[in-house]
Amino acid sequence: MPADLEPTTGIAGAGAVLRLVRHGAATTRGDLVNTTGLARSTISQRVDALLSRRLLVAEADAASTGGRPAQVLTFNRDAGYVLAGDLGATHARLAVTDLAGEILAEEAHDIAIADGPEAVMAWLEAAFERLASAVPEGGGTLLGIGVGLPGPVEYASGVPIAPPIMPGWDGFPVARRLRERFGAPTLVDNDANLMALGERTRAWPDTEHLMFVKVGTGIGAGLISHGRPLRGAQGSAGDIGHIHVRDHDDVLCRCGNRGCLEAVAGGRALAAALNAAGIEVRSTHDVVRRFREGLPEVTSMIREAGRQLGEVLAASVNAFNPAVIVIGGDLAEADEPLLAGVREVVYQRAVPLGTRSLRIVPSTLRDRAGVVGAAIMAIEHVLEPDAVDRMLAGS
Repeated sequence: MPADLEPTTGIAGAGAVLRLVRHGAATTRGDLVNTTGLARSTISQRVDALLSRRLLVAEADAASTGGRPAQVLTFNRDAGYVLAGDLGATHARLAVTDLAGEILAEEAHDIAIADGPEAVMAWLEAAFERLASAVPEGGGTLLGIGVGLPGPVEYASGVPIAPPIMPGWDGFPVARRLRERFGAPTLVDNDANLMALGERTRAWPDTEHLMFVKVGTGIGAGLISHGRPLRGAQGSAGDIGHIHVRDHDDVLCRCGNRGCLEAVAGGRALAAALNAAGIEVRSTHDVVRRFREGLPEVTSMIREAGRQLGEVLAASVNAFNPAVIVIGGDLAEADEPLLAGVREVVYQRAVPLGTRSLRIVPSTLRDRAGVVGAAIMAIEHVLEPDAVDRMLAGS
């Protein structure tokens, strides 16, 4: 049983009761009495409130061998839904999910984040409206919204802070605007953090320390520590794309500094280098397409980008000591040469203890990692015990 679900002896509200059932720590009222130490009448009152709100459902225990059968309590994933958005530099994926994070409907679009907040937010609100209308009858009400942005985000306020590739977005109240528009709790985070959360939840649920590296137009990372996102004091943890790469002071980054990792090894940098070499590409997707066409120059360039990324990740392994590094993002679709370059340098340069059992793997969720993570972020927020208690009080 996870540490935060161990038996308690104090007062446990309905939200805490729901948490125990959601995570499989209790399945009957008797289990809840034994786990919480509360009176059966108190448990019944709180279970009844959750049943009334449809957050729990109860069925007779078919395995009962005599007497009055116990009711088996299960979490009702259809008691509500959340909206999730993963906005990248040039494209977006949106979804509506149930309360287990399973996608009910989704959309993917090419849209430039550089068009500015007013244009992008108006588009996002209209798309969320379409997705909400796709929820099946009986799917409950909108309980929360989660959004990822391709830049630094102050998580507590849901506001982007000086994002290098998002002109006009600095200080824009993304979370507040969506909260006021849809009347639901809204959380906003850096997209790499949400990709890390999505990948960890779906593919590595038992891994306590994980690093997700997004290699697309730019480069960023999301960190999971003790099973939770590690955002840092102001939300800028994992911004590895602007770590300096040696011997590249001649390369100017969009952030204004020179020699940044993303200016050397990001998709935009590779596209520019290929164009300069006479191989026409317009985007990171084109770089991957050219790789799949078998052009050796492209394969060599991607592997070298992996080596440059590996230099930074070797230092990250020494500092953070993850059990798994997941490589995702658009450029990771060319995962063979990219991962080969990363592994070559990380296993050579990181300390032996840090690499003893380290796994460096491609993303399982691919381009859905961010939107799944956004949904999970929203779900965990609205189903926190205190939030559930407030929801029931409002009901």
